[in-house]
Amino acid sequence: MELPPSRFQSCLDFCPECGSVLPRPGPHSTIRCPRCAFTLRSADFEGKVVRSTIEFNRLEPMAGRGLDLTPHLDGPLVERRCPRCGHEGMAYRTRQMRSADEGQTVFYTCPQCRFQEKEDS
Repeated sequence: MELPPSRFQSCLDFCPECGSVLPRPGPHSTIRCPRCAFTLRSADFEGKVVRSTIEFNRLEPMAGRGLDLTPHLDGPLVERRCPRCGHEGMAYRTRQMRSADEGQTVFYTCPQCRFQEKEDS
């Protein structure tokens, strides 16, 4: 079976017609691109070695572990009186703590005494 020539040359990992990632060769004698149906011979892949590596991002010692208990003062200020010191104006930030169909949690922090309270909405 004679296969039509491709429009341009490419690495065997990608379809030479449309650039899509090709499936790995299997027991069939041809490999068909899932996007444009271009066909390659499996024999073209003989002797090819595929190597892959996975690099993980380094995590900070406490990154992603539990709640951050340090008060954040970098959020916007709202007109809310601090229940501890009476200061008018508290910084706030929001976080989705429960499932997506429930409201988010709002954390308020007093910029004066650093008192923190939360409100579930």
